[in-house]
Amino acid sequence: MNAIEYIESHRDANLAELVEFLKIPSISTKTEHKPDVERAARWVAEKLRGQFPSVEIVETAGHPLVYAESTQTPGKPTVLFYGHYDVQPSEPDHLWTTPAFEPAVRGGNLYGRGTADDKGQVHIHLAAFEALQKTQGKLPVNVKVIIEGEEEIGGASLYEFVRTQKEKLKSDVLVVSDTSMLAPGVPSVTYGLRGLNYYQIELTAAAQDLHSGVFGGAVPNPLTILSELFARMHDKNFRVTVPAFYKDVATLSRAERKALQALPWKLSQFKKTVGAPGLCGEKGYSVVEQIWCRPTLELNGMWGGYMGEGAKTVIPSKAWAKFSTRLVPNQKPEQIAKQVEKHIRKLLPKTVSCKFTVLSSGKPWVAPYTHPFFAAAHDALEKGFGRKAVFIREGGSIPFVTSMSDTFRIPCILMGFGLPDENAHAPDEHISLENYFGGIKAAAHFYQGLARA
Repeated sequence: MNAIEYIESHRDANLAELVEFLKIPSISTKTEHKPDVERAARWVAEKLRGQFPSVEIVETAGHPLVYAESTQTPGKPTVLFYGHYDVQPSEPDHLWTTPAFEPAVRGGNLYGRGTADDKGQVHIHLAAFEALQKTQGKLPVNVKVIIEGEEEIGGASLYEFVRTQKEKLKSDVLVVSDTSMLAPGVPSVTYGLRGLNYYQIELTAAAQDLHSGVFGGAVPNPLTILSELFARMHDKNFRVTVPAFYKDVATLSRAERKALQALPWKLSQFKKTVGAPGLCGEKGYSVVEQIWCRPTLELNGMWGGYMGEGAKTVIPSKAWAKFSTRLVPNQKPEQIAKQVEKHIRKLLPKTVSCKFTVLSSGKPWVAPYTHPFFAAAHDALEKGFGRKAVFIREGGSIPFVTSMSDTFRIPCILMGFGLPDENAHAPDEHISLENYFGGIKAAAHFYQGLARA
């Protein structure tokens, strides 16, 4: 029996194992779920022990990460596979059709928190490793694995691990499955990601909340000021108004713009996924370019004052907002953060004080896809899915990819098996079972192909 036959014969077993993994509510941002996060790390480690001679749970200042390695094939490439077992919170829970941590199959999809981001995609590789090891006696290439528990909260412990273990982690190629396919039936290799700065600001006006009848009309309202501030962060062409924001943005070549426009991407499907009455974006660029290749500033949340049931007529003392900038090649996160803060402080009136915090930061990444390892990924996807594969960019951010690319100067292969409309970070997150099972076969083909590359 070869690896692909093994995968086909273990469809039910693999799905049952993934369901078991998904049931663990490994929400890294909530302290009450720390025991669940640790349980998920143990689950991953136990799974890897069946295929890797060396497996360890690495304790960190935050959540543990799992490291494994198999270096039994001298002369073959060494792969570093990265993924994360932590997940986003499930709220608002009432919008889930079935509970977030009770996985359910409906309409050819598996629903549950972590199905697409990133437990489902991690398990694709775990299942491929098992198939290769069981049918060949060992993996066809040398493999090192890092699966962390802090990706959704910035991954600080991972970066410390990389900083102190450079020699241990030295590899020929990084492989990540935490991205999406372009569309159903279009397997994709991602060669570019946007970077990310995530910010929080806190405005303070009065010393305490004030009665809106007694004081209204004479005192500053930080919620109103916050609303006015963000209304001024874009111009009529939806360009960010921060001075010099676009100064270092890399220009898309004519050839790349042509290649992006030739992709089998459907605007009608995008609009259906969005579900809004209309679209908006930076003038002069296609939607694909807007979401993959152009920088943005987005307000992610704003709060303050009274938000309970019924009425409470107050002018809030404080107001808060969380917002983010997605960044593209040549933009420097530290520089952009300084420019954004300077612009905000200039726009704010003297009637409020402002606390400005950068909560997390990550650089953009783009790479040429001419390396033989990219060709191996492209071929493996076509074999696994029986359909033409494409090269794409993506609008999301994976700071670890840039860190590894800068640190080790190796190709980074992003083979995503999710889809853009699978509600990652939202209620009813899911993964297509066709993509899940096809992904296991594609991953197995990829590791075999790397041995020949």
